[in-house]
Amino acid sequence: MGSLRLTLCTGLLAVTACLAPAAHAADSGGVAVTPSSPAPGTDIALRVSGCATRTATAVSAAFVADARLTGAEDTLVGETRVRTELRAGSYDVQITCGDTSRKAALTVVGGDAGSATNPSPHTSPVAPVHAGGGGTAPHLAAVDARAAGPGTGQAVTGLVLAGVAAAAVLFRRARRNRGTGTGTG
Repeated sequence: MGSLRLTLCTGLLAVTACLAPAAHAADSGGVAVTPSSPAPGTDIALRVSGCATRTATAVSAAFVADARLTGAEDTLVGETRVRTELRAGSYDVQITCGDTSRKAALTVVGGDAGSATNPSPHTSPVAPVHAGGGGTAPHLAAVDARAAGPGTGQAVTGLVLAGVAAAAVLFRRARRNRGTGTGTG
């Protein structure tokens, strides 16, 4: 039984080790996009770390409008929308932060201009829509809270680790039950 447990634990550790890097797959040079693989027409949040300034701009042919990123303490956040008429594929995102510039890739999934799932490519604005009236601070707080949450890879890693813990408890309980049952008969 010892070799079975060792094999099981080793296998679970290997799976956990393979999944752990997936938590950082959406992070490209300090740039994180949520969701990491959006469909056309999806609102996305961007988070950039490592900027020395309090503002930055993210530009991409995939965006309806350039994303203005703001924040403090080395992390800037902002949001934009993916164009509805895009085809699936990889699109460059250029982030300008002060005098520095970096690139990331955005993978757009699904979507096909004029398809049944996207009949009209004119359903989203083609330029920024400024509603005015303030409200910027709550908006940024909401974006920051979503961008700071766990991604898919982190959620999967957490579930795997919870499964490993549950399996360890079950194995230990079964071993104890076998140990107490042999002394009575």
